Amino acid sequence: MFTILEKQKLSAEVFRMKLLAPNIARERKAGQFVIIQQGGEYAERIPLTIADADSSEGSITIVFQAVGEGTHRLATLEPGQAIENVLGPLGQPTHIEHYGKVVCVGGGVGVAPMHPIAQAMKQAGNEVKIIIGARNRDLVILEHEMSLIASELIVCTDDGSYGRKALVTEPLKELCESWKPDLVVAIGPPVMMKFCTLTTKPFGVPTIVSLNTIMIDGTGMCGGCRVSINGRTKFVCVDGPEFDAFAVDWDNLLMRLGTYRPQEQVAHHRCHIGLEIKEGEA
Repeated sequence: MFTILEKQKLSAEVFRMKLLAPNIARERKAGQFVIIQQGGEYAERIPLTIADADSSEGSITIVFQAVGEGTHRLATLEPGQAIENVLGPLGQPTHIEHYGKVVCVGGGVGVAPMHPIAQAMKQAGNEVKIIIGARNRDLVILEHEMSLIASELIVCTDDGSYGRKALVTEPLKELCESWKPDLVVAIGPPVMMKFCTLTTKPFGVPTIVSLNTIMIDGTGMCGGCRVSINGRTKFVCVDGPEFDAFAVDWDNLLMRLGTYRPQEQVAHHRCHIGLEIKEGEA
């Protein structure tokens, strides 16, 4: 059992939880993830990137958005309660070295898994500039934490309610033109990562993306997380989650991610109403 130590609501549907998981905290590296299974009658396996870890405390931090039934159920748990199974650390860690100048681009909840990567890049001696993107002010997360890492932090919102009114690709292009980064790391919605790739490619800036695909077992056996990389089949759970952005077949990835979208939308609507009722009762 993995006890919930802390819980924080970052925005309307985004939550941060700290879990007691000493073995995972000791072994985890930037870029890796866990699979959570709440237990009891509900057995859905939910892959979540490790947003932070404290080996001395024996804790890991996860950040998730309540989208489907599993994450909505997870959002109802409180400190002191426990999650039955947490498997990890899984996946290949981020390759960290001294590149020189690194731009980290995080969109939406993708800012959370970007946090340990940006930390590790700075610790390796890189100058790190960070771009955060969200639909509106209420959905901007981890701004303070990222400001402690970045030599320059650029916050963009689609509607202009906070920071700069722009998509993240706009300041990314400007940095590619003026600052000439040695590496770009992008994590966020697949469409965002695709267009970050299209932005950096003309400048020849190496670009890494972290893919969040449909995933079941997390050990490479089910094949649900397969992606096409340079025309070859790879599995995100064991070969990734990070890949060379220029090698990803983005059209295939986006098509596969839409497989269960109708069911996800129904579950989100049903569970969101249930969560609002529970919060109203509290």
